[in-house]
Amino acid sequence: MPSRALTMGIIFVSQTGVGFLGNILLLLCYGFLSCTGRGITHMDLILHNLIVANCLVLLSKGIPQTMAAFGLKYLMDDFGCKLVFYVHRVARGVSLSATSLLSGFQAITISLSSPEWMELKVKALKSIRLSILLCWTLHLLANSIVPMYITAMRERSNLTEKKDLGFCSGLIIDRSISLLYSMMFSFTDVLYLVLMIWASGCMLFILYRHKQKVLHIHSKNLSPKCSPETRATHSILILVSTFFCFYALSSFFTFYMFLFDKPSWWLVNSTALMGSSFPCVSAFVLISRGPRVSRLWYTCGTKISDLYKWVRA
Repeated sequence: MPSRALTMGIIFVSQTGVGFLGNILLLLCYGFLSCTGRGITHMDLILHNLIVANCLVLLSKGIPQTMAAFGLKYLMDDFGCKLVFYVHRVARGVSLSATSLLSGFQAITISLSSPEWMELKVKALKSIRLSILLCWTLHLLANSIVPMYITAMRERSNLTEKKDLGFCSGLIIDRSISLLYSMMFSFTDVLYLVLMIWASGCMLFILYRHKQKVLHIHSKNLSPKCSPETRATHSILILVSTFFCFYALSSFFTFYMFLFDKPSWWLVNSTALMGSSFPCVSAFVLISRGPRVSRLWYTCGTKISDLYKWVRA
């Protein structure tokens, strides 16, 4: 096996394993918080769907890419390839939708503090379940055409009319049709990104205005603590910034790859690696920045430390 293939396989295994483990641990933390009676907030519902979507992205892309890197690129049949690409596209779209919804609803939560806006705030929070359902439905329907252009890799097949996608192959279609599909898929992505940027800008403006008020009220000798909403807003802003950076890189590599009918091995693998970076990193951003999750980990660590000291005593 070439050294480059071995290196890429190890990278995909590490990224998929670490990212999936982080997302599962985060999901278990929220499940434990729910079972212990601490309750699940409206924002937690969006986070649950984001975590599930990230897990699906890692599994549907990381495992097949690892197989292909280790030379097992001919194991999947047509149905397997179509299913994997469809799941990946849907999960990627839901991950984008959930991140933008998270930033949008958080902006509404911290901005509508006056009594006359409270009714709108309550209605917005009540619509979270419906918004999540619509996101899944939209991406399930919009990506239903993807399996039509995906086929399995075959050792003796003629690849003159097919594009090598690593572990599967895609049909080479007319440039005008390809451009039409790209515009259709990009429209919803751009819409969610605009919502994300708008919400992030609103949150930054609100936090800046709040900071000015705090500095005006409190003396220089006092150091008031941040409110839970402020800490949650900081976490979401970091999450959105991380997503935007990785999404921009992933979109650039994807667009560049589709310019070629026969993309290079490095380009295919780099595109897959960038596409799975946010699902891997986001779990650890949420674990480190989420106040309730951090307290849970601190409590568990304290209990384990006390138990270890008791056993050694």
